[in-house]
Amino acid sequence: MKYKNMAILTDVTKCIGCEKCVDACQEANSLPKEKPWRWLKKITDLSSSRWTTIRRIDHEKGDRFVRRQCRHCLEPACVEACIVGALKKSDQGAVIYDRDICIGCRYCMIVCPWEIPRYSWEDPIPYIQKCDLCYERVTAEGKMPACIEACPTKATIFGERDEMLAEARKRLTSEPQKYIQRIWGEKEVGGTSVMYVSDVDLNLTDLKTPISDKLPMPVRTFKILHYMPAVFVGMAAVMGGVHFIIDRRQKLMEAEQSSTGQDTDGPGTDEHVHDETNPAEPQPDQQQKE
Repeated sequence: MKYKNMAILTDVTKCIGCEKCVDACQEANSLPKEKPWRWLKKITDLSSSRWTTIRRIDHEKGDRFVRRQCRHCLEPACVEACIVGALKKSDQGAVIYDRDICIGCRYCMIVCPWEIPRYSWEDPIPYIQKCDLCYERVTAEGKMPACIEACPTKATIFGERDEMLAEARKRLTSEPQKYIQRIWGEKEVGGTSVMYVSDVDLNLTDLKTPISDKLPMPVRTFKILHYMPAVFVGMAAVMGGVHFIIDRRQKLMEAEQSSTGQDTDGPGTDEHVHDETNPAEPQPDQQQKE
């Protein structure tokens, strides 16, 4: 099946925290066995060997489990930041990664508002690691993402984004007393392809929107970058003016010192040298006359 924009909808009320999705992801992507590397806060953090993970929320309603993975933003900041095009937004909506052209700058890790991409520090040749929404599996093989197939409670479902939004609204409308009336990922930072509905506030977790408004990150940064040429030209003019003033002042000081030195050392120096000459000694001219 061809998708216009692939998307995942996760219903937090259905997740039981079994981590079968994590196991399926690791198997489908041939990820290495997890190890307690010193840079991980805990082994359940996202890492080079864990592209999706489960967060446990202690809530008065009971424990809730939230799956965390790449959000596949509609306007991804990581794609805009990648200077070699190793990260791309596919026609089907997934943000995919080409390790063959990656130079390891890790700008994508810096700009991601969700702090998703990880780096395989443990490898001799490290690469960026993150969920690719099972792009090849879905587009080439016509299968569902591995995590979706593995979920025993259907807490996560997969389809076109418009269909997932329609299903989310249907659930919110049909059971308003059960769900918080919000779809996480519908509009945050321009919208994402991994969305959530929940009966507890997900802003209490690391799924919290990192910025206050709904502008895509590239649009937000372009507003600043728009003024950068003028800033650079202005700074160049200021620095050029400062250089001219300092250089002119140094030349005037050198000229003044040179003029003062000539007035002091001119005639006085010749007289001083003449006085030191021994009058008893015949001078070269006198010797020739004699």
